[in-house]
Amino acid sequence: MLTRLKTKSERKLAKQICKVVLDHFEKQYSKELGDAWNTIRDILITPSCWQYAVLLNRFNYSFELEKDLRLKGYHTLLQGSLPYYPKSMKCYLSRTPDRMPSERHQIGNLKKYYLLNAASLLPVLALELRDGEKVLDLCAAPGGKSIALLQCAYPGYLHCNEHDSLRLRWLRQTLESFIPQPLVNVIKVSELDGREMGDAQPEMFDKVLVDAPCSNDRNWLFSSDSQKAAWRISQRSNLPVLQIELLRSAIKALRPGGLLVYSTCTLSKAENQDVISEILNSYSNIMPVDIKEMARTCSQDFTFAPTGQECGLLVIPDKGKAWGPMYVAKLKKSWTTNW
Repeated sequence: MLTRLKTKSERKLAKQICKVVLDHFEKQYSKELGDAWNTIRDILITPSCWQYAVLLNRFNYSFELEKDLRLKGYHTLLQGSLPYYPKSMKCYLSRTPDRMPSERHQIGNLKKYYLLNAASLLPVLALELRDGEKVLDLCAAPGGKSIALLQCAYPGYLHCNEHDSLRLRWLRQTLESFIPQPLVNVIKVSELDGREMGDAQPEMFDKVLVDAPCSNDRNWLFSSDSQKAAWRISQRSNLPVLQIELLRSAIKALRPGGLLVYSTCTLSKAENQDVISEILNSYSNIMPVDIKEMARTCSQDFTFAPTGQECGLLVIPDKGKAWGPMYVAKLKKSWTTNW
């Protein structure tokens, strides 16, 4: 297993940085992020600096594994420091770029842990999921955030939607690997275009997560096909249009009084702050929810860039805290109807 892992990570190191993408990011992000971009870029183009958090699966808990992680110098993410941090969620972080080997998918055997970018837990925590609530994960593949949601609480109903059929297979396999059979009964998996969900299930959900398709900065930098990368960049300006349509659908699917969290794994202002500003300007019944406290609480483990928004956070990769990029915004639907 370790030898296989080594060759895998060596292959990742050997991966070529896509110059088309790097040049494009260089122009945009040096403007948007100033000097911070230099550090961010150095981390993004050096996979050997990347860090991996270990999210324990409460449905197949291993005391030995937890003990082993502590002995290796891992520490828990934010345990108890956020008022709504669930005790049932255990995530371990290392300050060094250590990576646990991935577990194999075996039918009938639940995995003990999930490897992830620790910043991707922030949208899940921001949702403040409670037992019994109805929750929608609108763009759910590959399933990491759905798995994390189930570590936080036992929802009355969890709807995991993924429009892309290949990614949907991945999502199903992830759920099968981590979730025990009885709980599968409260989970619905669908392949709907997320833009149609609001009309299909109006005001059905207490909480909605929109982890939107975006220009995934880490992956795009290592595009192996430069023609495809150039095409992606030329189409990039269409993404905010899709993201806004997904949010409009999510707002329809959310009940009055419910919470909506929007997230991306890009640094791009056009796909982050600008999308949220557009939504806040379009709806009189959608309110920003202040999440500055989350940034204050998490500053030991994450570095944040200013967003100019009380309801939005942007995690940026930093030395020894190579998490992100991850943008998180939190909104609430008030009881007044319409625009």
